[in-house]
Amino acid sequence: MELQVIDHPLVDHKLTVLRDKNTPSSTFRSLVGELVSLLTYEATRDVAVEPVEIETPVARTTGVRLSEPRPLVVPILRAGLGMLDGMTAMMPTAEVGFLGMRRDEDTLEIETYARRLPDDLSGREVYVLDPMLATGHTLVATIEYLVEHNAKRIVCICLLATPEGIAEIEVQIGDRADVTVVTGAMDLGLNEKSYIVPGLGDAGDRLYGVVD
Repeated sequence: MELQVIDHPLVDHKLTVLRDKNTPSSTFRSLVGELVSLLTYEATRDVAVEPVEIETPVARTTGVRLSEPRPLVVPILRAGLGMLDGMTAMMPTAEVGFLGMRRDEDTLEIETYARRLPDDLSGREVYVLDPMLATGHTLVATIEYLVEHNAKRIVCICLLATPEGIAEIEVQIGDRADVTVVTGAMDLGLNEKSYIVPGLGDAGDRLYGVVD
């Protein structure tokens, strides 16, 4: 597994505003999109491309385009949806699939309640969107599912991560898959309720409001 913690003043600035409990949902949503676009720039540095001949107004030249099969973007519902626009703004030709997962607050086990993905991911580069890499259980379950369906390469884009979450992926996945985690910051760790510290609270609630 490869880990990339993006060190950039714009990323740090936007994360600081996101962390502030007084930041309203409308600003929070807008900033998440901007931040994801910055993270996507780094996360797609090794995206597969192929040469293509084009004609400019002046001459013919060789450029590149995204290779087939196209990359697949997979937001983890519901909070991952808030990251989707920022990702597709940078990579509009990518396809989009969905995974619905939630953590049981008592057992901390991951439950999958929705899947909308191709059955065969052979040769596909998959970009997973999940704002918070806390315990790592959700991303491990997601990676396991994608590996079982033959994904070629998996890149997980997270606003925040913890040492505990990274360790969980390393232990559970190891070298069985080509996995990269790209994050805006590595926070201190988890509290007794498995929330990220200092974190930014519940990303889903701050994006969309509290839903009982």
